[in-house]
Amino acid sequence: MYFRMSVALRAGTARSMHFGVSTAMRAVTARSMHFGSAFAAFRPTPASIPPSDARFTLSTPRGLPVHIHPLNPLEFLLRAAQIYPEKLALAHPDVQFPVFYTYSVWAQRVQNFAYGLVRAGIQPGDRIAVLSPNSPMIAEALQGVIGARAIATTINIRLTKQEIDYILTHCGAKLIFVDHEYEHLVSDAKARIIVCNDTGRAGDPYEDFLTAGRDFSQEKGWAGLEMDADENKPLSLNYTSGTTGRPKGVLTTLRGTYLASIAEAFEAQLGMESTYLWILPMFHAAGWTFPWSLPFSFSTQITMRTVDYSLIWKHFLNSGVTHYCGAPTVQIGITNHPSAKKVPHPIKTIIAGAAPTAHLLSQLESMNFQSVHVYGLTETYGPVTRNYPQPSWNTLPSSSRAKLAARQGHAFATSFPLRVIHPTTTPGEELVDVPRDGKTVGEIVVRGNIVMQGYFQDPDATARAFDGGYFHSGDLAVWHPDGSVQIQDRMKDIIISGGENASSLAIEQELANHPDVLEVSVVGREHPKWGERPMAYVILHTESAPRWAGKHAEFSSALKAHARERLPGFATPEWVVVVEELPKTSTGKIMKTVLRKQAASAKL
Repeated sequence: MYFRMSVALRAGTARSMHFGVSTAMRAVTARSMHFGSAFAAFRPTPASIPPSDARFTLSTPRGLPVHIHPLNPLEFLLRAAQIYPEKLALAHPDVQFPVFYTYSVWAQRVQNFAYGLVRAGIQPGDRIAVLSPNSPMIAEALQGVIGARAIATTINIRLTKQEIDYILTHCGAKLIFVDHEYEHLVSDAKARIIVCNDTGRAGDPYEDFLTAGRDFSQEKGWAGLEMDADENKPLSLNYTSGTTGRPKGVLTTLRGTYLASIAEAFEAQLGMESTYLWILPMFHAAGWTFPWSLPFSFSTQITMRTVDYSLIWKHFLNSGVTHYCGAPTVQIGITNHPSAKKVPHPIKTIIAGAAPTAHLLSQLESMNFQSVHVYGLTETYGPVTRNYPQPSWNTLPSSSRAKLAARQGHAFATSFPLRVIHPTTTPGEELVDVPRDGKTVGEIVVRGNIVMQGYFQDPDATARAFDGGYFHSGDLAVWHPDGSVQIQDRMKDIIISGGENASSLAIEQELANHPDVLEVSVVGREHPKWGERPMAYVILHTESAPRWAGKHAEFSSALKAHARERLPGFATPEWVVVVEELPKTSTGKIMKTVLRKQAASAKL
């Protein structure tokens, strides 16, 4: 009975009215019809279909006071499955075997995952490793580990085998879920390996794991899985990039994830009619808690295995996408793609990973993208601040408005207010705020609900990071009179030229306004007189590149002249190098460590 109803609802029939589905719900369902026959014809595995009397409630530990309800983000999915069981929760359309899961079906799959872990002998606190691009498996793993009270370690698929080996050893993974494309990276791992062929069909080893979990449950359902009584238990273990040494494991908690997810949904203005396109990798800081924000807000999510700009634009124009996340470099790729045009309806884009230039924000605005500029780190569950537009900005020109929007803003509602302090050099030194003058540079520090529990098995690094009772970000910023913060640079990226501190970000902001510059990154390079001078690496706009072919020296002179009109002499680039591409991380952040090495060895 359930399956027939599900098919009827996916076909958009009036039968949805019998389940109290609103007009808004029907609009969302209609929007999903672009998936065409693949959506209508899809059949989930039998083990994915919940019983007709499914109850979407975890077992509550005994002995808890009546007024205590441990915060648990898995409940967002269960609530969505209870209220909107037939709403499309997750679409994975751009693969050989597309899959489409309603909230009730997806919740059943997550339940199967949790029971599969228990069946495999996983105990509370054990680490589960996941090596996968954006796909149903990684989305289900981030939910399912909570049901088994385990800890998810999602691993960057672009790391080397040696780096992955280190993470697997350091976290002590008891079970590894790996996408078939990356099986070779864990082939000699000691832990048990579950391969996912990303088919959603019976016979796929991952699907067989879920089916075995369903069988093992003996239909006890969610009531057979007990929520953790301690909301401060870890949920995920996310490893930093390790650009300055071994990657550190960041432990985040059930409580922190719950509160960060609510804040993320609120700040991004997610709702039942929202469709979120996964461009941000879910393996990065557990997807900035969006895996839980989306079911909290009853949103639909679309997963893509790769960052394919043609595919992204197909979804922008045809899939009713309302939200996506992307670093500035990803945004540049989107706005300058041949398919780029003004989108037919507003799309909110959450920007983080690096400070966007005012030029980029203006470009996005002109194409009907509404930028939500956020800031954070892996240690803060991803974003922890947002730039809040002010009514007074409405009367300003687009360029002036964009410069204000480029600030990092204020702390999320569920966080504690940020501080900007004079950098400390001695452990235990008193933290002293910089004046809120928009000029004095200090370090951003933060504490509270949306800060990691600590670095896994690294008490010394945790103590250093938490010196003075705050998490030290390593980001330098100024504090404006209205309380908003504006990043100037990472401590390691400040260029000290002739005794003056030059912000590489401020230089990049001005260089990006040159009409021929598509993307730019600035690092410091040793100088015999001034100590350091800025060196700019520039990617030219596609239409500008032919005009400067064979004349890069002339372009360098033109860009320096542009900079001298806008920057002090010590911040004007001494060297300009035109490149085809910039080294980037998996999330689109420019790797300045690589550029600094290139600059040090360059012969100019």
